[in-house]
Amino acid sequence: MNTELVFGKVLKAVRTKYDISQEELAFRSNLDRTYISMLERGIHQPSLSSLMSIAQAVNIKASDLVRLYEIELEKHTRNINHINEDRP
Repeated sequence: MNTELVFGKVLKAVRTKYDISQEELAFRSNLDRTYISMLERGIHQPSLSSLMSIAQAVNIKASDLVRLYEIELEKHTRNINHINEDRP
């Protein structure tokens, strides 16, 4: 899983936690719904400006959103390392 997919997974989890649609998140963050969709699918990574807008739209700190991303990335990296250690 690449970093774009990890961020997309986190973004979708945050969005669904706050029970808002992609369309509503796009409206609140002044971004396009298709862009939100592309972020969630790992097609794009957000700019710093977009990251700030998304965080404000769900009323969390941008640093918290980044931290959630880091946690998810660590989990993914740990899983890959564990799989590689089990191989002969």
